[in-house]
Amino acid sequence: MLEVACDESGSDGENLISGNTDVFAHASVRLPVESAAAAVQETRDRIRSPAEEYKANHLLREKHRAVLEWLLTPAGPIHGRAHVHLTEKAFFVVDRAVDLLLGGGSSDAVTLFRAGRRDFGDEPWRDFLSSANQLLRVRNDGEPRAPADAFFHTVDTLRQGRSGTAVPGILERLADARSRADAYRARVVDGPTLIPVLNPLLPAIVSTAVSWSAGGHAVRLVHDRQNMLTPDRIAWIEETARRAGARLGGLRLVEARRDPRVQLADFLAGIARKIASDELNGRGDPALTALLRPYVDPASVWGDEHSWLRLGPPPRTTPAGPAVHAAG
Repeated sequence: MLEVACDESGSDGENLISGNTDVFAHASVRLPVESAAAAVQETRDRIRSPAEEYKANHLLREKHRAVLEWLLTPAGPIHGRAHVHLTEKAFFVVDRAVDLLLGGGSSDAVTLFRAGRRDFGDEPWRDFLSSANQLLRVRNDGEPRAPADAFFHTVDTLRQGRSGTAVPGILERLADARSRADAYRARVVDGPTLIPVLNPLLPAIVSTAVSWSAGGHAVRLVHDRQNMLTPDRIAWIEETARRAGARLGGLRLVEARRDPRVQLADFLAGIARKIASDELNGRGDPALTALLRPYVDPASVWGDEHSWLRLGPPPRTTPAGPAVHAAG
């Protein structure tokens, strides 16, 4: 059984649109503990920082560029032994809203997302993203109907002036889905939610298990401790991964500082999040993006076409899995 160690970077809870980061990254590493410890020690020896615990930001400093490149290159310690699942947060919100209100149809989410970025204007599109985020989030301290009211107001705003393309049809169907939105908000108000719609960690772990199971491998995941990973949610992850074809033999939680494999996953997650965010925002470093590309999961949740062409696997890769797919 393969034992794979995991960690994440870029978690902002349910605040995906106005949080601190626009990309979520979940990384995994398959190395023997001794090899991982040696790689962490070599990283420390090369950087020579007095910090007790190293993080990705140590490697991302310009003065340590050579160490960063060493870690990612084919000659480095994790090449061919690591994997990273990326989530573009704004697209994740659109994808989840379309899935909730229209009953699936990721192609609709891609069409709407790319039209929104291109055609609606910055302020109306930002309002739509923010209202979709509020509609889907579990926590809401105001009037119970307010998130749905705000969302459908922004849908009406976008409907004005859009004709002759595929987008108006999607907006019309969204406008007709008020009953689904109200039913969702009622369920949220009635009790705790086991699987929050807006949390990218859980589907990313599922995708990680599926990826490492390719070829029929049995996999056990070792993950940094997270409050989100309760026993009930771990059970959901295991069952969902198995239904998706993974041979997942379990998931256990550890403290990152006690497992060098998780520390390497932490390095990779933070590095990948920064490189992917830079690429998404038009300030990518071609050399670093090229080094990251072999690690990127083709089932990443990504809507921006131009950055995905540089970050993702070669064109024509078919995304896989519910809510764990790329729009590339």
